[in-house]
Order: sequence, then C-alpha cells, then structure tokens
Amino acid sequence: MNLISKLLKPSHVVLGLEAGSKQELFEQIGRLFENHNQLKRKVVVDSLTDREQLGSTAIGYGLAIPHWRVRHLHETLCAFVRTAKPIAFGAPDGLPVDITFTLLVPEHANEHHLQILGELAQMFGDVTMREQLRTSNDALLIHKLLTEWSPHAPSKRPAAL
Repeated sequence: MNLISKLLKPSHVVLGLEAGSKQELFEQIGRLFENHNQLKRKVVVDSLTDREQLGSTAIGYGLAIPHWRVRHLHETLCAFVRTAKPIAFGAPDGLPVDITFTLLVPEHANEHHLQILGELAQMFGDVTMREQLRTSNDALLIHKLLTEWSPHAPSKRPAAL
C-alpha cells in the first residue's frame, strides 16, 4: 500500500487531455477539482501557477508533479493526467511533459506533502511504471497501477553500465 492509494479517485485519472500549454492544463485540472470536489477552479489555477513561478515542477522523463499547499483546503486532493500531446514545462532534461500528477494539500500539511512528493518521485523513477503509465489506454488500469504500487518493491531500473 502507498500514500496515493487513499487519495486518488478513479474519476481523477484523465487520459488524452487536450492542452496546448501549462496554463491550459492547469485550467482543465481546475475544472476537474471544481466539478468533483467543489474547489473553485480559480483557486486551483492560481495555486499551481504561483508554484510554477518558483520553479518548474517537471521532474524529467516527460513527467511533472504540480503541487501546492492551499489555504482552507480540508483534504488532500490529487489527479493523474496524461495529455494528448506533450507540452513545454521547463523540465530539467528539456523534454516536454505528457504525464502529470497534481497534488493539492491543506496549508498546514507540510510533512504529509513532502512524504507524498517523495513517494511520487520514487514511483516515477521506475522505468517500467513510466512505460505502463504512458502506454495504457485504460484509466482504471492506470488507477490500479498508481494505487497498488509499492514503495518497498524492487525498482525496475536497468542496471548501471
């Protein structure tokens, strides 16, 4: 079991999202949280935009983890989104991003926030996991992959040369 398993709802796994920019992506994610969680779209967009101004949340390999602490939020919210086409995100490796995992946490949840981010970084460091997330067209399968991934399982990274 991982930290994501209690947070990610199947309805928060979106594949093939049309977004031509980071801002359009944040607008779409804002709509998702507004429709499913009654969190105002503007709060989501402003929060994610403010965080990106501090530095890109792209981690490389075509992945980003947009995240922020949100005032007056009472529960942690997250969403997995794979875009139809990769978008520029200012990644350290220069690659555009097609996979995002958005994380919004209550303003006071610093330790929990860091634990989840650490787990996501470890999860997305797994080559096999990235491949499955990128190639599967089944949102329920992706939900299962994310929620059943174990931080204690051996990594599928190739051996160093």
